[in-house]
Amino acid sequence: MISLDSSDFARTLVAWQQRFGRRDLPWQGQDPYRVWVSEIMLQQTQVATVIPYFARFLARFPTVEALAAAALEEVLAVWSGLGYYARARHLHAAARHIVAAGAFPRTPEGWAALPGVGRSTAAAICAFCFHARVPILDGNVKRVLARYAAIPDPIDTPATERRLWQLAEALLPDDPALMPAYTQAQMDLGALVCVRGTPHCKHCPVAAMCQARAQGIAAELPQKRHRALVAEHTLTLHRFRLGERWWWVLRPRTGIWAGLWCLPQAPQAPTLPQSSATPLPLPPPQVPLQPPPLQAPPGQWRAGKCWFLTEHRLTHRRLHLYVQDWVARFSDEWGLNEANEQGFAIQEPMPPLAQGAEEAERGTKPFAAKSTMPRFADAEGKDRGEVPSAGRWATPQEALAWGLPQPLRRWIEQELKAQNARFCGKIDLQRNDGEFGKDGGAPILRKLSRQIRDGF
Repeated sequence: MISLDSSDFARTLVAWQQRFGRRDLPWQGQDPYRVWVSEIMLQQTQVATVIPYFARFLARFPTVEALAAAALEEVLAVWSGLGYYARARHLHAAARHIVAAGAFPRTPEGWAALPGVGRSTAAAICAFCFHARVPILDGNVKRVLARYAAIPDPIDTPATERRLWQLAEALLPDDPALMPAYTQAQMDLGALVCVRGTPHCKHCPVAAMCQARAQGIAAELPQKRHRALVAEHTLTLHRFRLGERWWWVLRPRTGIWAGLWCLPQAPQAPTLPQSSATPLPLPPPQVPLQPPPLQAPPGQWRAGKCWFLTEHRLTHRRLHLYVQDWVARFSDEWGLNEANEQGFAIQEPMPPLAQGAEEAERGTKPFAAKSTMPRFADAEGKDRGEVPSAGRWATPQEALAWGLPQPLRRWIEQELKAQNARFCGKIDLQRNDGEFGKDGGAPILRKLSRQIRDGF
């Protein structure tokens, strides 16, 4: 074990943190709930990204009791866009454990027994909230310590990790009252100064003690083992459209995007049109995934265009996402007229939604009245029952209130933003052409509002 002066290191780091460190983060303090939620969100996610999600999450679930009482689907919806959704599922499960126990754990061992809480996360919570004199070892701290002690071995091996834990414990301050500032200082140093690639050594408070800097190898550390090539996967999502609504299905509780609402996934590679004007990336060699069974809505459907959506990188794989559009022809027994093959829109008259989906029609909440499934009524208002399939109809805007995979959420948000810009430009043109009239253009604004609501 390397012999280093722990008292100088800790004292210098705490003094630097009090002058230059981050002291206005919304979760800082001794509230175990806020600290715990933030630590889970900060796993593999940067502070700037977490802050707005943290505010939204705490506004909806202000206490651990509120989180435990919520449905998992609602928790995933609030988490949607932050990624790594297993964290949200673990957070929800752990909240129920805490409520059942009647109190928050007060020891690292107690926290580490909860779902989704590892040794470093448990130590950070206890250091911040209870002044526990325990080391942390997240990614930032590993990088700081590997450079400070000039450790040449890959830091992602069990032997080196044990060595780093020993070093982290040896450098702890003697006074437990310093633990919150010291723990935050380690995180801040790694995030702001001792960054990946080339560190900002001239701004480092412990540069004079750093062995990697003394040897001129700070930028070369830490080392990691050679990683396996990222597996390539091609996924095709089926977009069934009924008027302005799309058909959404709930993904299984395991696998990619577990428990999120998504467009149905095709088990086979996409069939690309040969006459495509825009060159599309060819599906790369793939390691087959285990997709959920394709769940189509009722009726008869004909395939439309298939197009490349985006490339999405996960931790150990890269997804090439395609979207397959579908044209619908519904039978008369559902009271629906034949679909418009060109515009994917149902010709008038559309059957009204039955009672229980009014909120969804207004866009104030997803289909979730007496049932999670939409219900249709015929022309006389008679309830025709639920759509007989494991899914739900909803506009893209309504689906944004649910837990959606990040690529779909980003796509919908970008399309809605572009659509809104186009319609705003149209309003400006009509204003310049004098088409608003004496009523201030209210009919035009109402028409454009309906068009925006109808989706893309």
